[in-house]
Amino acid sequence: MTDPRSSGQAPPMYGLSMTVSASPTLRSRLLDGETLPAPWYSDPEIWRLEEERIFRRSWHYAGPLAQLGEPGSYFTCRAGTTPIVVVRGRDGELRALVNVCRHRGHEVASGRGRRETLQCAYHAWTYDLDGSLRAAPRSEREPDFDPTRLSLHAARVEAWGPLVFVNPDPHAPPLHDVLGDLPQHLAARGIDPTRLVYRGRSREQVLEANWKVVVENFLECYHCPTAHKSFSKLIDVDPDTYALETARWTSSQYGPARTGDDLPYDSTGEIRASQFHYIWPNWTLNVLPGPPHLRVIVFHPLDPDRTASYVDGFWAPSVSDAAIQEIDEFGAEVGREDRELVESVHRGLRSGAVDHGRLLVGSERLIQHFQLLVHDALDAG
Repeated sequence: MTDPRSSGQAPPMYGLSMTVSASPTLRSRLLDGETLPAPWYSDPEIWRLEEERIFRRSWHYAGPLAQLGEPGSYFTCRAGTTPIVVVRGRDGELRALVNVCRHRGHEVASGRGRRETLQCAYHAWTYDLDGSLRAAPRSEREPDFDPTRLSLHAARVEAWGPLVFVNPDPHAPPLHDVLGDLPQHLAARGIDPTRLVYRGRSREQVLEANWKVVVENFLECYHCPTAHKSFSKLIDVDPDTYALETARWTSSQYGPARTGDDLPYDSTGEIRASQFHYIWPNWTLNVLPGPPHLRVIVFHPLDPDRTASYVDGFWAPSVSDAAIQEIDEFGAEVGREDRELVESVHRGLRSGAVDHGRLLVGSERLIQHFQLLVHDALDAG
């Protein structure tokens, strides 16, 4: 290939060859306030690298522990594109297994429920709850068939209070290495997840936007006065009061609650300030003013141009259904406003009209923190 520098041509500013091989240059630009290259939000090769180097190596929120109370209870989820089944074994242990049959790749389990075994619906290969292959029809006809070599692959699983997390990498570091001091920050502001109970899932939707666009929208409230009028009535989003913090794998936003008669919902309760925590790579913990609660919002990538999202709610046992509904409806209103924003941003980036954006780092430094994590993960391959 001819080097464009030797031919007098200008080199491509952010072609794929530049995205990884020239990463020191790109990293310095990110530190100077430029954003990731626009093609990174739709390029299939970037998407492939993200799946390989981010999602297959990271901790993902999987679901509520309450759905795994009895031996044999299970639910399915995904870590990036990796199908996972989380199951409570007969011995009471919690296990995560890659939900792909070792025969021909059919997903073994679906949905959630309770089973004595995990049986693939394609050819009835049957696995024990620990993932070991128990039976494969007609395998006795194969003289060299060894079921001990055909167990479901293991993944890592951990619970934190009422929340369950999985990691496709069985050798990954523990969850607390990612959470860092986040549990202490929650506790200092009145939230103890072990005292909360699961009260349901809401706002399941598919956004026509790359997962990074969706995460970046979450990571700044610079847009709140313009795009979220009701949110800005509830939370003081002035840059002198709305606090931003970063840690190794997380970042946080703290906004004090406003008072007055024109609030979007009755925010009476023990919690008098908001907390919005991002945890690498694509899930968040959210607390609004009012009764004790924790809302987990997941931004699950489907492909370079689509992101699935849902909200799991964990609440103090005494909180009424009416109070939960009121806060959920407020969150849904903000979510509808955000949907329009992120889908517009994705269309703009995908158009090729710009090479990159420019951050206002004072208000958007959590985006810079996130983009450096993305860059470094892809570069580390």
